[in-house]
Amino acid sequence: MSRAAVPGLPSRHPIGEQLPALYADDDFAQRFTAGLDTVLAPVFTTLDNLPSYFDPRLAPTDFLAWLATWVGGTDDPRWPPELRREAVARAVELHRWSGTRRGLVEALRLVLGVSAEISGDGGAAWSNTAGAALPPAPADEVLVRVWARQGGAAQEVDADRVRALVRRLCPVHTVCRVEVLPGPPTGEEG
Repeated sequence: MSRAAVPGLPSRHPIGEQLPALYADDDFAQRFTAGLDTVLAPVFTTLDNLPSYFDPRLAPTDFLAWLATWVGGTDDPRWPPELRREAVARAVELHRWSGTRRGLVEALRLVLGVSAEISGDGGAAWSNTAGAALPPAPADEVLVRVWARQGGAAQEVDADRVRALVRRLCPVHTVCRVEVLPGPPTGEEG
């Protein structure tokens, strides 16, 4: 990430104008300070716009990866800029739902543009009554069914990317199986 000199970028605070009157007509002093203005103009511009750097929807594209690390977000330079910005903007919200069905569905929708349905709970079972017989053993896997969203940009689902994302987001103690469907199950809309 580099905020280099921008050709022709004027300084909002020219040093030559702030020198004592003695140097106002000194050609060398004015040229020397103009060179410093060229170096400092991007710094002043960055500082003047600093709040925009912390808003993922406004930040320069090359700043997004660094901003994503601040909020524990996911950023992939291969994604389109709009998706990268949205992923960083929603990172905190998605962390709140991490390890839950809702979190996985939202992440799949945001990152891959697919709809998802999740069944199974990964093997958790309990009883509210002390000393009661144990409940029947639940299925020990989570089934993640995905399909392309209706009218969405993605007409075909990349199963490998879905599996990689599910593997990364499913709790480590669960077995997650992925099924890619040709459309919404039982007439549901995505």
